[in-house]
Amino acid sequence: MAFGISRKELDQWKKEIDGGKLAFITHYWLDERFPDCNTVTKVGCNDLVKLAEWGKVYHLKEEWIHHRKDGYSHFDLLGQKQVKILTKEGLLHQLNHLKILGKK
Repeated sequence: MAFGISRKELDQWKKEIDGGKLAFITHYWLDERFPDCNTVTKVGCNDLVKLAEWGKVYHLKEEWIHHRKDGYSHFDLLGQKQVKILTKEGLLHQLNHLKILGKK
């Protein structure tokens, strides 16, 4: 279950994907398969070759791409890999923003 993002943030993520960009969105997420993770970052792109090539930089396997019929295919980043990649991409503020919200 996803929560902690606004419709505006989701729409912006989709707009960037539609424009052929790599798009990042981080939100709260609960899944009993991953009890130690409460956030996920979705990295999407409508150019699956571009997305797979980006993933190789971070040792993400192409078969880990969540293929979606609606065009919003993406990698899911969790745990320490999420922190490491967001840091290298200069986007750690996405995760920090949620942690700040969670303290209120």
